[in-house]
Amino acid sequence: MASAGRSMLYSLLLFAIILSLLEMYREKLASSELLTILGGFVSSLLFLMMLTFIGNYQELSGMKTGWGAVVLAEIVALIAASTVHRVCITTCFLFSAGLLYEVDKLSGMMLAKSESRAKRY
Repeated sequence: MASAGRSMLYSLLLFAIILSLLEMYREKLASSELLTILGGFVSSLLFLMMLTFIGNYQELSGMKTGWGAVVLAEIVALIAASTVHRVCITTCFLFSAGLLYEVDKLSGMMLAKSESRAKRY
């Protein structure tokens, strides 16, 4: 498993790459309905990368991660989505909610697995 510092660096680099590509192709993404939905999905990936960055930063700092990280990452992603098209804001929010649900499920499974290993030893 990657360390928190390495994961933080990778998520920041991916955030910068995705944001750059989103801004480079914003006219193309706003040109049709399907591409506008794709723009919202790409913006939700920004949410995921920013959430990973903030969570790892807080873990390295010794702070507790909570809903503040989620809200901050969502605001950043929605602002980026608003530069493409206003429908991207809505689709970004919906895709981000789905991603957050899946990340929470995955986190719960990983926590249960680590707790079961700790009980055995």
